[in-house]
Amino acid sequence: MAHKVAIVTGAGSGIGKHAALALMREGFAVVFAGRRLELIEAAAAEGRATGAPAIAVRTDVSDPESVKNLFARTRAEYGRLDLLFNNAGIGAPPVPLEDLPYDRWRAVVNTNLTGTFLCTQEAFRIMKAQQPRGGRIINNGSISAQVPRPNSAPYTATKHAITGLTKSTSLDGRKYDIACSQIDIGNAATEMTARMARGVPQASGEIAVEPTFDVEHVARAIVYIAKLPLDANVQFMTVMATKMPFIGRG
Repeated sequence: MAHKVAIVTGAGSGIGKHAALALMREGFAVVFAGRRLELIEAAAAEGRATGAPAIAVRTDVSDPESVKNLFARTRAEYGRLDLLFNNAGIGAPPVPLEDLPYDRWRAVVNTNLTGTFLCTQEAFRIMKAQQPRGGRIINNGSISAQVPRPNSAPYTATKHAITGLTKSTSLDGRKYDIACSQIDIGNAATEMTARMARGVPQASGEIAVEPTFDVEHVARAIVYIAKLPLDANVQFMTVMATKMPFIGRG
């Protein structure tokens, strides 16, 4: 194929969609993966206006069989895989830790952590066997991979775990020419961060409005990492609203 091939999970909206479209503008063939078929099909159709190819594959990353189908479809359609952006993720209601239902904990862990592992596992199987060998994996970590927000135990725990998985993926992928990066994003302006304009709880107990920034900056960061040669890597990158309460005490 003339095009490099990328899979983007959670590609129907938000960061995933913007990253997928940015990759297509750079000539990548993109597989749009997500649970809502109508959204990923619409996003893929939008991307084809760039002239790059795209397919949409309905995928639940927490389901091993669904993940296997995603990667089998990719290999059947394009013959190889150069980039996986593990972006799919969910949160839980911001309730006190002791009141969080077990099923919500399990859903967040299964999607954010187990889903990333399952996709990484399938990517390894393709990347180590293809010619030319290797590829790149980018994990969406979040600012929560470094510091928590109040009442965010499931999401924060999974994002801390993503950091460990990123490091293990980088180490275990070396011998196969597989590079792995983590991008931690703080307050990119998407549907998920619309609540920032109304105010969100702070560690002090106060409610405060937080700044956001254009999600296209995240998309460009993904493209930058994706286009690096495999002998160079951005191990960790933080892209955030400059004035969000993160550095120091806020």
